Amino acid sequence: MSFTGKYELQFQENFEPFMKAIGLSEEQIQKGKDLKSVSEIVQDGKKFNITVTTGSKVLHHEFTVGEEGEVEMLSGEKVKTTFQMEGNNRLIADLKGIKSVTELNGDTITLTMKMGDITYKRVSKRI
Repeated sequence: MSFTGKYELQFQENFEPFMKAIGLSEEQIQKGKDLKSVSEIVQDGKKFNITVTTGSKVLHHEFTVGEEGEVEMLSGEKVKTTFQMEGNNRLIADLKGIKSVTELNGDTITLTMKMGDITYKRVSKRI
């Protein structure tokens, strides 16, 4: 199953508590909570190129499944991690104590990030 495509955020759960827990300021949280983001994913075998545009902020991730790479957190911090593929539709990574699971089901991508007892979930649909 290929992740390649453009996806628009449909809804998110626990945005504010999670962003507060990872250290974003109240101002950043308020600015970002109602913005619709668009994720563009290009998958070439095990190589992924992901661009997430939220308002004027653009995050870019490039990684190969099974190899250590660097990703930028929402806080702006860059962390090293290794993405693993589970089945043909789940990407899993540990981002400095945050467990990240990205799952593709048909035209829907669900990103779940768990830190301690707070779980942040965002659901995007292919456009």
